[in-house]
Amino acid sequence: MRDMLLGLDPGDYDVATSASADLVQELFPRTVGVGAKFGVVKVLGNVADTEVATFRRDGAYLDHRHPVEVSFSDARGDASRRDFTINGMFLDPFTGEVTDYVGGREDLRAGKIRAIGDPDERFEEDRLRLLRAVRFAARFGFEIESRTWQSIRALASTITEIAWERIGEEIVKILGDGGASRGFRLLGESNLLEAVLPEVASMRGVEQPSEHHPEGDVFVHTLSCLEKLEPDRHDSDLGLAVLLHDVGKPASASRSPEGRIRFHGHAEVGADMSQEVCRRLRRSRATADKVSWLVRNHLRHFEVQKMRPAKLKRLLAEPWIESLLELIRIDALSGSGDLSRWQYCVEQLALLRQEKNSVTALLRGRDLLELGYAPGPSFQAMLDSAFDAQLEGEFETLAEARDWIAERYPVGS
Repeated sequence: MRDMLLGLDPGDYDVATSASADLVQELFPRTVGVGAKFGVVKVLGNVADTEVATFRRDGAYLDHRHPVEVSFSDARGDASRRDFTINGMFLDPFTGEVTDYVGGREDLRAGKIRAIGDPDERFEEDRLRLLRAVRFAARFGFEIESRTWQSIRALASTITEIAWERIGEEIVKILGDGGASRGFRLLGESNLLEAVLPEVASMRGVEQPSEHHPEGDVFVHTLSCLEKLEPDRHDSDLGLAVLLHDVGKPASASRSPEGRIRFHGHAEVGADMSQEVCRRLRRSRATADKVSWLVRNHLRHFEVQKMRPAKLKRLLAEPWIESLLELIRIDALSGSGDLSRWQYCVEQLALLRQEKNSVTALLRGRDLLELGYAPGPSFQAMLDSAFDAQLEGEFETLAEARDWIAERYPVGS
């Protein structure tokens, strides 16, 4: 209902009805009772599944997520239990009539996020609503109504009473909904950032060299980077890397006797911190590894014009190189604006992909075994040496690679 009134395509539909769960299951041939005691049935469709919920009122919440019991109600009662007014309206699919008991249409026109009823009660029922309020405000460019905002700030520290999986999902949605910069600014102003991502909150006030970062401190720079995230172009892994690429700066900051500000080793420190943040937010191991690698390597482009061809090609052959180059571009545009090294990488990557056997090692472990080498710690060093030689253009075929390794590492020597 909300998205339709805003002229947006709804990502999904919530169906509420006076029909009981039993009746819904009688009416449709393929259903799953995903929450029968709460009156929720999933209707299985050929294209998509739809959850259908019976109008209800919720009883007490003891876990800040689920009511202990529910009582079935009417549309007005059902609307009163929902989170925000803009999410509490109903649309009759047959007549197109909008039913609004909570002032949702008025708040949509005014651009406000307002809790239904008492904000403290709504947030007590489900702590995740603290983050959802920020996400909706960021996504739609709305303001959070004053009583609702005061309640969020007062209850921010309680957000960690819910499962970190839920928090992690909401953070990823804030990064991917198109209003990431405003979302994280609101998280900071609401005290939620300190509770959920203290490492990011600690970026505030950390000064940077003005010649490289005229935009301001580390947090301001990060917000500027987040402004450049595009939901249709950038995935959630890149979003996390953009958020965390300078997370190691506060712990690495120092000032020379001459007053020069330095962040020695902040990429390496930040990579380790990123792993921890991803674990806390219950992101997958694959995501944690990718985000950590991107953070660790986001300064590598400063060396590219001085790298030996083999070293540069190895970097450009990395599986996450395109994400790294996008992080580098966003980082540069949000600071000095100098894209010359990024452009050089892009050009070299294009050339590399035109080369035959450019990014795949010709020589493998099985080749060493066939040549009579005994398995051992030296295997990887030999393979690395051969791959460097291949990237330097010393040979182009597997036969030439086998000859090269046999000449330089005689069997039994």
